[in-house]
Amino acid sequence: MNPNTFNLSWLLQMAWRDSRRNRARLALFISSIILGIAALVAIYSLGDNLRDNIDSQAATLIGADLSIYSGKKIEGKAMAFVDSLGRVRSEERAFASMVYFNKGGGSRLTQVKALSGDFPYYGKLETIPVSAEKTFRNRQEALVDQTLMLQYRAQVGDSIRIGEVTFAIAGVLEKAPGATGVTASVAPVVYIPMRFLDQTGLMQKGSRVGYRYYFKYPAKTDVEKMVKTLEPKFEKYDLDFNTVQSQKEDTGRSFRDLTRFLSLVGFVALLLGCIGVASAIHIYVREKLNSIAILRCLGVKASQAFLIYLIQIAGIGLIGTVLGTLLGTVIQQFLPVVLKDLLPFDLTTDISWPAIGQGLAIGVLISILFALPPLVSIRKVSPLNVLRSASDASHPERDAVSWALYGLIVLFIFGFSFLQMQTWVQALVFTASILASFLILFGIASLLMWLVRKFFPTSWSYLWRQGLANLYRPNNQTTILIVSVGLGTSLICTLFFIQTILLTRVKLSSSGNQPNMVLFDIQSHQKDGVLAIAKAQNVPINQSVPIVNMRLEEVNGKTAADFEGDTTAEQSRRIFGREYRVTFRDSTTSSEKITKGKWQGKYDKSSELIPISVEGGFVERSRLKLGDTLVFNVQGTIMSTTIASLREVNWSEVRTNFLVVFPTGVLEDAPQFHAMLTHVPNPTVSARFQQALVRQYPNISIIDLALVLRVLDDIFNKIGFVIRFMAGFSILTGLIVLIASVMISKYQRIRESVLLRTLGASRKQIFVITSLEYFFLGALAAFTGILIALIGSFCLARFNFESEFNPEPGPVVSIFLFVSLLTVIIGLLNSRGILSRPPLEVLRQDV
Repeated sequence: MNPNTFNLSWLLQMAWRDSRRNRARLALFISSIILGIAALVAIYSLGDNLRDNIDSQAATLIGADLSIYSGKKIEGKAMAFVDSLGRVRSEERAFASMVYFNKGGGSRLTQVKALSGDFPYYGKLETIPVSAEKTFRNRQEALVDQTLMLQYRAQVGDSIRIGEVTFAIAGVLEKAPGATGVTASVAPVVYIPMRFLDQTGLMQKGSRVGYRYYFKYPAKTDVEKMVKTLEPKFEKYDLDFNTVQSQKEDTGRSFRDLTRFLSLVGFVALLLGCIGVASAIHIYVREKLNSIAILRCLGVKASQAFLIYLIQIAGIGLIGTVLGTLLGTVIQQFLPVVLKDLLPFDLTTDISWPAIGQGLAIGVLISILFALPPLVSIRKVSPLNVLRSASDASHPERDAVSWALYGLIVLFIFGFSFLQMQTWVQALVFTASILASFLILFGIASLLMWLVRKFFPTSWSYLWRQGLANLYRPNNQTTILIVSVGLGTSLICTLFFIQTILLTRVKLSSSGNQPNMVLFDIQSHQKDGVLAIAKAQNVPINQSVPIVNMRLEEVNGKTAADFEGDTTAEQSRRIFGREYRVTFRDSTTSSEKITKGKWQGKYDKSSELIPISVEGGFVERSRLKLGDTLVFNVQGTIMSTTIASLREVNWSEVRTNFLVVFPTGVLEDAPQFHAMLTHVPNPTVSARFQQALVRQYPNISIIDLALVLRVLDDIFNKIGFVIRFMAGFSILTGLIVLIASVMISKYQRIRESVLLRTLGASRKQIFVITSLEYFFLGALAAFTGILIALIGSFCLARFNFESEFNPEPGPVVSIFLFVSLLTVIIGLLNSRGILSRPPLEVLRQDV
C-alpha cells in the first residue's frame, strides 16, 4: 500500500484482521452503552406513544366536549349563562365526606361525587360488574373506588352510609375519566345519584363543594372557537372551563415533563457507560502500543493507524447501538406496566421509528466521541516504541486535540440536555450539575483509594492484605467502577432517604401529645355533642377553632371588575374568585410566627379598619403588602380591614392553619362552623371514636394522621417504583463496566494466579483473595454511593424540608451488603476460568 494514499478498503481489512483476537473484548467495551441506549430509545418511544394516545384519547380524559367548574354555587345570571351553553349536559357536585362501611364498621374520608345525566359521554366509568355503571344512576346505590373496597374488604351488595342516607354498593369503580392510581390513593372516589344528595344532609353551611357541568355537542361543532368567543363571560362569572383541546395540551405538557425527566436519568446511565468505554479503550490502546509501533515501522502513517482503530470502535459502537435500540424497543412494551399508576388512560405501544433513529444517531456519535480522547494518543506513537518498555510509552501527554475533544463532549452533553429542557439556562445548570457530580464522585473515590493505600492495614492476614492490594492492580479501573456502581447506589439511597424524611416529618408532627386527628365541618349546634363523645371515649380535645366563610370584595378600593383586562394585576384579580375560610383569635399558635408588622389580637372598636394578619406567601403571590386595605363580605355583612401583620406558617404541622386571621371582638356573632384537633393514643381508640362520630354526626369529616401516613407511603411506593426502575439502568451499567473490567485485567489475574499457585497457594486461598478483592471493590462503591446520598439527603432535610435527618441503619446496611455481595458474585462468575483450571492450561489458552 502507498502510505501517501487513502485506501478505505485496506483500512477496513486491517481493522478486521487486528480485531480478530479482541472482538470479545471490544464487544464488552461497547456493551457498557447498550443499557443507556436502550433506556433512551424506550423513553423516546414512550414519549411518542404518549402523544399518540393523548391525541386519540383526549376526549375520554375529560369525558365531554366542554366542562365548566366553579367552587361556589352557580346562581342567577351565571346559571342562565350555563343553561345557554347546551341542552345535552350532566351535572356533578363533588365534596369531601366520611363514608361509613356498615358491615365492617370502618370509615374513611373520601371524595363523594353526586352525578346526574349520562356523563361520561366519551369513555365510561369502568366498573365490576359492567352493568353497575348504568344501574346505580336510577337506584339508591353507589360506585365505590376499588382501593376502598380492598381496604375495608367490602363486597358488591354491601352497604355504605354517606350522611343520612344508606347506599347499596352497586359495583367496584376501577377507573373514571382522568383518574390515576395516585389520585385514587389520595382521594378515593364514591359516585352517588344526584337525586339523593339533599337527603344526605351534607349540603350545610361551610361545606366546600365543587360544581361541575359537562356538555356534549354535535360532531361538527367547533368547541374551541365557541369557547374563545365566550371567554369574557367565563371570566365575568368566575367560571373555569376545560375543553378536549385544553385537556390534551395540559396532559401532554405533564407527561412531556415526565419523559424529559426520565430521558435525563437514562442519559446519566448512558454517560456512565461512556466513561466505562473511554477507560476501557484507554487500556486497550495501551496494550496495542507495541502493535501500533510495528505498523509504524512497516510504513503505516500515524493517521492511518488512528483510523484503523477508530473503524474498530465505530463498528463495534454501531453493533452495540443496534442492540441497544432493539432492547429499548422491547423495554418500552413493559413501560405501561411501570407507569400504570401515573397514567389517566390505557397506554397502547407501537414501534416508534423516530425514537429508533434518534437512538442510533446518539449511540454511534457518543461511542465515537468518548472513545476519541484515548484513540488520538495513537498519533503520537513512534516506531521507536518497539524498542521501549511499555511503561515508558503508556502515559502519552494530552495535546490540544485531546482538550478540544473533552470540550466537544461537554458541548454534546449541553446540546442533549437543551433538546430535553428547551431552555439554555436549565441545560447549562444540568450540564454543570452532571460535571460536578462526576467530579465529586471521582474525588471521593480517589480519596478513598488514597486513604486505603496511605493507611494500609499491614497487621491483617496475608489473604486480606492481598485482596485489598489487588485493587491497585494495573488496568483494574477501580475508580471508574466505584463511580459507576456508586452513582446507581446513591440514586436509590437518596430516594429512600427522602421518603423517610417526609414520613418522619409527618410522624414527628404528631408525636407526644401533639394532635394527630382533625375534625372539621362541625356545626355550632353539634359542638357540645362532639365534646361529649370525645369525653366518653377519653379523647382529649387539644384545640377548638371557629371558622367563618367570606369573600373578598375590594383591594385598596378596587373590585374584581377594575382588574379585568389589567394584565399587570392578573394574580390580584384571581384572589376575588375564591371563598376564604378564616378564624379569629387573640394570639398566634406554635406553628406560626410574625415576620412583618405587629400582631393585634383584640379589635379596638374605635378603629375604622379591622387589623388582620395574612400569611406571607399568600401576600407575595397576590401582590399585596403590609398596610393594604381589604374589604370582605361576610355573608352579607361588609367588613373593612387592613393588613397589620404578616405570618410565616409551618403548614406541615397538624394544626388548623389559615391564610387570614381576624382579631377577637369581630366575628363572634357571624355564621360559623368549627374544627377540632384531638390526640388519639392508638388505632383501636381512633377507630372507635370515628365510628361513634360518624354514626351520630355523619356530616363531620375526619382526617386521621395514620391514614395520611398510609397514603404518603402508597404514593412514594408508586412514584418510587418508576425512579428505582430508571436507577436500575445506572446500577446495571456499572455492573457491565465491572464485567468488562474483569475481562480487561484477566491477563494480570492469570499471572498472579499462576505465581501464587507456583508458590504453593491452594485453590481455596486464591478463591478467598479474589472474593475479598471484589468485596472491597463493591464495599467501596456502595460506601461512596451511600455517603453521597447521606450528604445530599442531610442537606435536603436541613435546608429544604427544615426537618431532622435520622436515617435508619437497617436499610442502609442492607443496601451496602446487597451491592457488595452482588459485586462479589459477578466478579467470581467472570473469574471462574482462572480459579478452576490448572496454571499451565490457563497459560496455554490465554497467554
